[in-house]
Amino acid sequence: MKVKIHTLFQYLLETTEADPEAIVGFSLSQSPKLGDFLDDLDPELSLDWNNRDFRGLPELRGQVLAQAGLEGVCTPQDVLITAGAAEANYLAIMQLLQPGDEIVVETPGWPQAEVLARAVGAKIVKVTRHEADAWRLPLDMLADAVTPRTRMIFLSNPNNPTGQLLDRADLEEIVRIADQVGAWLLVDEVYAGLEWQGPRAPSVAGLYARGITTGSVSKALGLQGLRTGWLICSDADMVMDAVILRENASEIMNIMGEVIAEIALRPERLAPAMRAARRAGAANLARMNAWLDTQPGLSWVPPQAGLIGLGRLPAGVDSDRFAKRLLAPPYRTFLLPGSAYGQPNHIRLGVGGGAEANLEQGLSRLAQALADWPA
Repeated sequence: MKVKIHTLFQYLLETTEADPEAIVGFSLSQSPKLGDFLDDLDPELSLDWNNRDFRGLPELRGQVLAQAGLEGVCTPQDVLITAGAAEANYLAIMQLLQPGDEIVVETPGWPQAEVLARAVGAKIVKVTRHEADAWRLPLDMLADAVTPRTRMIFLSNPNNPTGQLLDRADLEEIVRIADQVGAWLLVDEVYAGLEWQGPRAPSVAGLYARGITTGSVSKALGLQGLRTGWLICSDADMVMDAVILRENASEIMNIMGEVIAEIALRPERLAPAMRAARRAGAANLARMNAWLDTQPGLSWVPPQAGLIGLGRLPAGVDSDRFAKRLLAPPYRTFLLPGSAYGQPNHIRLGVGGGAEANLEQGLSRLAQALADWPA
């Protein structure tokens, strides 16, 4: 097995030392500081493994269920703490997919599943979201894509990168489609809780025996640096298989990540943190929409949830060339080209990051770069 690099990660590697002055497309909320947690940290805390459970701190797993609305539906034994949602996705995909299996993925969508499935030797079946249909997931096309050979369906909800949301009725229909052939249904929920239109969708782990929910504290809470996420599934064998694979990779979680994540997910801290994240995200989203109205030829379908969406570039502007030109002087502004998601006529726009992203400056420079683009 050889995991080959994806376009998205390739671009990030190539630009990691660019030191931009502004970011348009920041994908997470403003990050807290370590000092925000010091009063709740025990200075006598051992930094050795917690020696309590290979699945992660029991109290953290309880908080994970609570924030997902799964208390009384799933148990702490159904939760595995992982190194972010990325590791949770990795553990599920690598243990469940075999060469020749089929996996159904959405496009545009989070590319991790496609990268791993290709390395395994599984067949990738894509269901396309279309901009003309507001990037909705076409459930009729999904149903047609699923066959008796389908081992897994992989989705993100809210969708990464369009921000479109599957509601309860959508998820129940997808569960029905998966259940007809006994397929696993993995839904990455890293942006859950940042809904601008409608309520948070239910977690699939509570809807389906072969449903797998993954998530993390990275996006809505801005705690990406903790590398703390989770996998939730009521199938005990599936969770144990994930534990076994992790034992041969990262082995056990970092104790500081677990402890700080547990503090962050306590109800008395989570509720105000989410209110602040939604308030900041909504304000930046309104600013982005107003700015886009002034830009000839540039448009987007506003995200229903999450902090990112895809903006369509004016005709004749290539996203890769434009992103690299924008990153260079005099603009010094970072954004991700749409080619990272198979959309070369688009750029990823985002409303996260707080003041440090310098969004206003970034939008001004983005507008200037578009105006300067050769006809």
